Amino acid sequence: MQLNNEMLTFIASASPVVVSNGIDLESSFINALEGLGLSTQLAHVFWLPLPMLLVLAAALVGVLVTVWLERKISASAQQRIGPEYAGALGVLQPMADGLKLLLKEDVIPARADGLLFTLGPILVLVPVILSWLIVPFGQNLLISNVGVGIFLWISLSSIQPIGLLMSGYASNNKYSLLGGLRAAAQSISYEIPLALSVLAIVMMSNSLSTVDIVEQQNVAGFLSWNVWRQPVGFLIFWICALAECERLPFDLPEAEEELVAGYQTEYAGMKFALFYLGSYINLVLSALLVSILYLGGWGFPFSVEWLATLVGQSIDSPLVQVIAASVGIVMTVLKAYLLVFLAILLRWTTPRVRIDQLLDLGWKFLLPISLVNLLFTAALKLAFPFAFGG
Repeated sequence: MQLNNEMLTFIASASPVVVSNGIDLESSFINALEGLGLSTQLAHVFWLPLPMLLVLAAALVGVLVTVWLERKISASAQQRIGPEYAGALGVLQPMADGLKLLLKEDVIPARADGLLFTLGPILVLVPVILSWLIVPFGQNLLISNVGVGIFLWISLSSIQPIGLLMSGYASNNKYSLLGGLRAAAQSISYEIPLALSVLAIVMMSNSLSTVDIVEQQNVAGFLSWNVWRQPVGFLIFWICALAECERLPFDLPEAEEELVAGYQTEYAGMKFALFYLGSYINLVLSALLVSILYLGGWGFPFSVEWLATLVGQSIDSPLVQVIAASVGIVMTVLKAYLLVFLAILLRWTTPRVRIDQLLDLGWKFLLPISLVNLLFTAALKLAFPFAFGG
């Protein structure tokens, strides 16, 4: 009888902690461990590595899906079949590519700086993975709800060009150095308009938290999404995000015709793979952030109250909360991969720009427009506070 009581206590503590706006995963995990007799401090110690493992797993799965989509959509655009033999419809092709790169020999040029040559790819990849900590898939379905989440992403993304420049310099190759310099110049040129477009969103939302920004957009369904109030900011953000990810038509740091692959010319094996891994993780991350900032994040057209009425449950019931959380995750990922699809199509429909055109677009076009957009948003906030977060 005593054993049965202990089992009931554990089951009750292990059940999800349901709050008014979703499921609190951290509290559920800690309560489950406390039900096994562990202290609260020890339960927190066990929780700490799990968020990073979840982030790493989500980022890697996102990369595998994106690489497969890139191959299939590219093949369709060129009227080819694309990969189809490695797994059903070629879904295992990205894993085969990763295994091939893992088994390749790691070559370091004789006159290269070995330490900087190794640190470069790490500095490119780690900040991008850390940025996933602030991506919310629901009210409580995120790893870290920091108050300045979106600017934490901007600060982390500014570390990446240092790794690219370091890689180009350490390779002792003039083409690689030129590619690293281009990457740094490109990042600086597009970081400022991107930050100004984000500042307009922050001004309307009165918060720097990604969760608060999404909640502010779900007041009246899809009609309250920021894309309707910030169409210019949406375009600026998406263009700058593509430039930050070095996607076509902005892949000047690695233009094959001019630089023989740029800063990664001398890299092989897993070091070479880390650059592409960071690029694809950054692309998925940028699409998720566009979804969060402009497309309502986890919000869906109909309200949670209507859903609760449909299933005949209270809005605070576990069933409604689990369904709402599941649909929220699906909506966030669906919006993000729609943008990834557009990014892949742009690769095959737009020509690569020249380096002078790239810098002119950032400094002479996007920067003034983003400043005007910010001032115009401030004026609308004062004139129409009910619609622009006054």
